[in-house]
Amino acid sequence: MREKKAEPKYRTLAISSGVSLTMLITGTWLAGDLGIHRITAQLLWPLIRLMFFIAIGLALGQVIEASGWTKTLARLAGPLFRFGNLGARCSAAFTTAFFSGVSANAMLLEYYKREKITKKQLFLSNFVNQMPAYFLHLPTTFFIVIPLTRWAGALYFLLTFIAMVFRTIVFLIYGHFQKGMNVNEEREKSPPKDPKRKTWVEIWKSIRDGLPARVIGIAIYVLPIYVLVYMLNAMGLFGAARNWLAHYVVTTVVPMESLSVVILSFAAEFTSGFAAAGALLDAGALTIKQTAMALLIGNIVAFPVRSLRHQLPRYIGIFSPVMGTQLLLLGQGFRIVSIVFAGVVYYAVG
Repeated sequence: MREKKAEPKYRTLAISSGVSLTMLITGTWLAGDLGIHRITAQLLWPLIRLMFFIAIGLALGQVIEASGWTKTLARLAGPLFRFGNLGARCSAAFTTAFFSGVSANAMLLEYYKREKITKKQLFLSNFVNQMPAYFLHLPTTFFIVIPLTRWAGALYFLLTFIAMVFRTIVFLIYGHFQKGMNVNEEREKSPPKDPKRKTWVEIWKSIRDGLPARVIGIAIYVLPIYVLVYMLNAMGLFGAARNWLAHYVVTTVVPMESLSVVILSFAAEFTSGFAAAGALLDAGALTIKQTAMALLIGNIVAFPVRSLRHQLPRYIGIFSPVMGTQLLLLGQGFRIVSIVFAGVVYYAVG
């Protein structure tokens, strides 16, 4: 049965673009110090890059599905995903997430819209994909943090790794007992012999006919949300929120010796926070255990600002305002709970 060609919503996109431009002009006037160079570097280029990777992810999902590569990509994580009732397509998205989280999420959305996976599979797969996301960013952060904080940084990574493994296992066990969650459960047990694979010409035609409408549908949400978040940040909202969160946590939970570590973790880039931790550690103001705990708490408390600023536009743009917000809040909520659990256990027995 031939798929119906989706028509791009150009009119809705024009309205969305108009709203985004109005917010940008208003925000520029309110912020006062925004120049064309800053807007280009911090807003336009990241937005273009985001939309590019979303488009690549959507196209990649169609290519993988049509060419029969799903089974090939799914082999490595196949046993785990079969155990979790998530299936081969979610396993393929999991493998893709080691290279691009945006592409993996775009693939999950594509499979869900084509009724290849259920909503529960989409949610669980997105949560499990926090594992490849952890390793995707690990090389960048590891070789910055370890020279600055040494054993305290290594301990911090160990605790966050344990938390990640713990929640991944919980997700898979939960999926294992959700019988009937997989819409293709019987076919996953006895997969057919690929009755007819599409040729590259047919795959290209499918992408050409369907991709523009899907990308435009996502852009309708991404543009205004991305601009809004950028303008709020330019006006200092996130900086004020970081300082408030840092002050609240420091005065109620974290010992005063960790004050600068926590505040710098929020008030500047994460590198400054780890640099301050290393300095305090070298000076003998903090023990290795105190430093690791302070970094863990900084990781947890930074969640609201970091998620709203960096992740919310992507999630809402790729999925939808409701589903994207649900995925982000639930996924990050589980992440925080697992880190708290690892931190509490370490604090109690360390």
